[in-house]
Amino acid sequence: MKRKYAIKSSCLLAAMSLGMAGITNAADLPDPDGKPADMSKPVQVFIIMGQSNTLEMGKVTDELKEAYPFLSDDSGNWTTRQDVRNVSVMVGKGVYRNDWMTISGNKIGIEVGIGHQLGNAVDAPVMVLKSSIGNRSLGWDLLPPGTPRYTHEGKEEAGYREYVDGGKILPYEKGVSKVIGTKGKNKGKEVDPWYAGKQYDDDVANAKMVLADLDKYYPGAKEYEVAGFIWWQGDKDMRNPAHAATYEKNLVALAKALRNDFDAPKAAFVTASLGQTEEGATSGDGVILEAMKTFASGKYSAELGDNLGFVYTHPLSEGSSSSAHYSGNAKTYMNVGLALGEEMVKQTKK
Repeated sequence: MKRKYAIKSSCLLAAMSLGMAGITNAADLPDPDGKPADMSKPVQVFIIMGQSNTLEMGKVTDELKEAYPFLSDDSGNWTTRQDVRNVSVMVGKGVYRNDWMTISGNKIGIEVGIGHQLGNAVDAPVMVLKSSIGNRSLGWDLLPPGTPRYTHEGKEEAGYREYVDGGKILPYEKGVSKVIGTKGKNKGKEVDPWYAGKQYDDDVANAKMVLADLDKYYPGAKEYEVAGFIWWQGDKDMRNPAHAATYEKNLVALAKALRNDFDAPKAAFVTASLGQTEEGATSGDGVILEAMKTFASGKYSAELGDNLGFVYTHPLSEGSSSSAHYSGNAKTYMNVGLALGEEMVKQTKK
């Protein structure tokens, strides 16, 4: 008999009453059948980006087997999907995961829940491709291409591919722009400056590197389509008033830039709020939550289409806050991943 996992009914009702993706059907997800995907179809690629909470921060325990029965078989072994590929890449680390979707090691992230939802719903090979690193902001490190310099409360802020040196905002040019290092082994040396959007450039380049060698990361694959982008981020931006205030505008620019860079003009785009943030909060994280909701509200349908989604994660979060990586609570990462996957399925059907 199939086990059910327990989520407080009040949490589910809160998610549903707000008209946002929940995990209402996740308890009924089937066990993987172990069959490969139909390789005559292009691989459907779903790219995860953001900051540290997109990484593997959930601590694996046997409690997951009871809570999410499709994750294990009758013998208690972790199940493996043969139709969903799980690939993760990071600046400075390279490709650190290239597996069929399963649980291995002692940590998991949102990709597990996302992968199971997509694997059950998409009639084609699926790749969940994560390209991200921690401690990055949309308003600076991940600033989308084309974002101009702007002023917030009288202070000038850098635009894409600009950097700050001695209080001055300057244009970055590879191999030409240099600053004097102030920390560690680079102290006193001329080094390339960190510029606005550098992490965006690096993360996109890493994802493209994987896709350029598709068969290595999805054996037997010959073609792919980028079908969707999943964005879970905001912890760093909430601490900077200028970044929080421009989050909505930057999110629109991000969706446009990613679709352009991956030649995916109609790809769905789904984002999720920070788990500790409640509806109505007026602090920086509340501003970001509202920006995400507005982004997916239909306001931008004319320029971005209708396939924009949002997940309110406060009812799904079971451990502390985004800053503390939800205390490593694996259920939080599973719940958010399942909700993001469910919302992505919804948006790809539009």
